[in-house]
Amino acid sequence: MAVTIQNASRKKARFVGAFKQLFHFGWEQALSCVFPVVIFGSLALTKVISLPFLPRYDWLLIIFLFMQWWMVRSRLETKDELKVITLFHIIGLALEIFKVNMGSWSYPEEGFFKVFGVPLYSGFMYASVASYLCQAWRRLNVELVKWPPFFVVVPLATAIYLNFFIHHFWVDIRWWLAGLVMIVFLRSWVLYEVNGARYRMPLALSFVLIGFFIWVAENIATFFNAWEYPNQADAWSLVHLGKMSSWVLLVIVSFLIVATLKQIKKKYRHG
Repeated sequence: MAVTIQNASRKKARFVGAFKQLFHFGWEQALSCVFPVVIFGSLALTKVISLPFLPRYDWLLIIFLFMQWWMVRSRLETKDELKVITLFHIIGLALEIFKVNMGSWSYPEEGFFKVFGVPLYSGFMYASVASYLCQAWRRLNVELVKWPPFFVVVPLATAIYLNFFIHHFWVDIRWWLAGLVMIVFLRSWVLYEVNGARYRMPLALSFVLIGFFIWVAENIATFFNAWEYPNQADAWSLVHLGKMSSWVLLVIVSFLIVATLKQIKKKYRHG
């Protein structure tokens, strides 16, 4: 009888411990998503409330710029992280301009701060992914195990990014690139810390999980008219699940860039 009670007590303690760890993990994730949350909140707010003087797209740009300033000012974000986020804003804006002019999606509303039909706020969608990665990296004390060499990672990230452009004129090699990613990162792990305890996850799995949640976020964003796919012109509909493959590849590019910059900075500090 005593043994049964002890076993039940241990199981309860393990369950409570696991729940606490899950709560801490979720809390750190939520803090890392401050910028994306502001983006979605602003999209929702500006859809139901008409702000004066400026078009909606321009108000979104002002809100996101202010949010970035506040995050650095409050030290929620470091200046180095701001540099990475700015890089992603530029990379994302270039992709948006190309995709919009190829007819992949559109920004139908008016705006003063638009370049080739693309509002400048759109780059913050990509910057928010970098913001999440940078903050989660710092908050969870992320370490990489068996990270591939620089001369493999950089060409792979470049090829994935360029395929977003080239597949409009040539064959789409995303699945070949996805297979190459699985091979290159087959033995790679990401270590992270939650409330003092260390955990690990296959790196490829983390790519898929983040890509899935971005696909969910994309559905929320298109619902609030952040942008519009051709099949959503008359009425909103769920973004095709196949689009998740693009987001997974974009996450891979984002992660590779952030990880490479982290590795370079680490070597510079210890050099």
